[in-house]
Amino acid sequence: MGHLHARSFAELGAQVVAGADLVESQRERFAAEFDARTYDTHEGLVADDDVDAVVVTTPNRFHEPIAIAALEAGLDVLVEKPLAHSLESAERIAAVAAESAGICMVGFHNRHAASMAMFTEYRDRGRFGDLTHVEANYVRRRGVPGPGSWFTDGDLAGGGALLDIGVHALDLALYALDFPEITEVSGVARTTFGTQAEYADPDGFGDTWNAEAETYDVDDSVSAFVRCAGGQTISLEAAWATNREQSMDVRVRGTDAGAQFDVGTTDLTILEAGTAGCDHYADVELTGDGTQTGYRTQDEQFLEAVCTGNEPPTNTIEEALLVQRVIDAIYRSSETGLAQQLPQPATQERDSKRICEAISHPRSD
Repeated sequence: MGHLHARSFAELGAQVVAGADLVESQRERFAAEFDARTYDTHEGLVADDDVDAVVVTTPNRFHEPIAIAALEAGLDVLVEKPLAHSLESAERIAAVAAESAGICMVGFHNRHAASMAMFTEYRDRGRFGDLTHVEANYVRRRGVPGPGSWFTDGDLAGGGALLDIGVHALDLALYALDFPEITEVSGVARTTFGTQAEYADPDGFGDTWNAEAETYDVDDSVSAFVRCAGGQTISLEAAWATNREQSMDVRVRGTDAGAQFDVGTTDLTILEAGTAGCDHYADVELTGDGTQTGYRTQDEQFLEAVCTGNEPPTNTIEEALLVQRVIDAIYRSSETGLAQQLPQPATQERDSKRICEAISHPRSD
C-alpha cells in the first residue's frame, strides 16, 4: 500500500522524499524505486525537515503512534482504513488531530470510484427520493488473507473480515446515506474457517494453511443490521470465507428509484418504474470514466489539501469515527448477544467543535 500511494503521488507531481519500514529489503526496494531516503522507524521520517505529509499504511495497531507523532509535528496525514484497530485508539487520534495544525484524512478510496461518484451526484439531485435502506456486501467465497499474518492476529488487526474488507462496504453504506445519526446496531461475528485443518482454498488466496501453527483469532464473517434515527436501515454482510457466491455489491433503495453497483467499479444501475404508455420497469445502465480510480482521486484530494491547507471535502476523521463506532458496536453486540445503542457521544461533539475551530483558522505556513 505504501508503494501504491507513493506511485500515485509521484504521478500527481508530488515529490516522494522518504519512507519508513522495519524490513530492510522493503526499505531498499522503496529507495530504489523512488530515489528516497529511508528510515527503520517512523520517528526518523517524522523528523525529516523535507517531509510535509505522511501516509500511514501499517498494520492497524500501529496507525495511532505514527499518525499522532506526525500530527503533533504539524504534518498532514493520510491514514489507510480503518482509522485504527479499536475505537479507543481511533478517538485518541481524533483528539490529537483536532488540536493539530496538520490535516488528517482517512483512506476510504472506494467513495471516489466512478460508480459511487455518479450515485452521489444523482442522489444530491433527488433522483432517488428519500433513501430507506442499503444492502452492503463484501463477501468472498474463499479469501482468508495470509493465515498467520497480521491480518489474522487480533492484537495487530483489531478484527478480521469486518475491519479488513467489511469496513469498505459499511463506509459506502453510511456515505450513501450521508452519514446519518445511528441509533442501534446489532451483529454476529463468526470464526468458522480458521481452525479447519483441511480448509479448501482452490485459488490459493492464503498460500499455505496450517491450522495448528497459524495465529487466527479474528472473525472471518460478520452479519449486521444498523438502524438510523431517520428510519433508514443498513444490512451488512462481510466475509473472507463462506459457502456462498462472492459478492461486492451495494444496493440502495429509495422512494423514487433504487441503485446498485459493485464496490470500487465504474458501473451504476438505476432501477425505476413508470406508467407512461403502460406500467413498466426502467433500468438505466451507466458506465463511468474508467480512468477515475478511487485511489487516484483520493490521493489528489489529499495532495490538494496539503498544498492549500484546507480540509478535504470528504474522508474526514469525523466520518471515519462514525464507521469505527459502528464496527465497535457490531463486535459488542456479537459478544453480548444484544443490540447496542449508539447515541452521539458528548466527546464527539467537543471534538467536532475543535475541528471546526481549527478549520476556521488556516495554517500560517
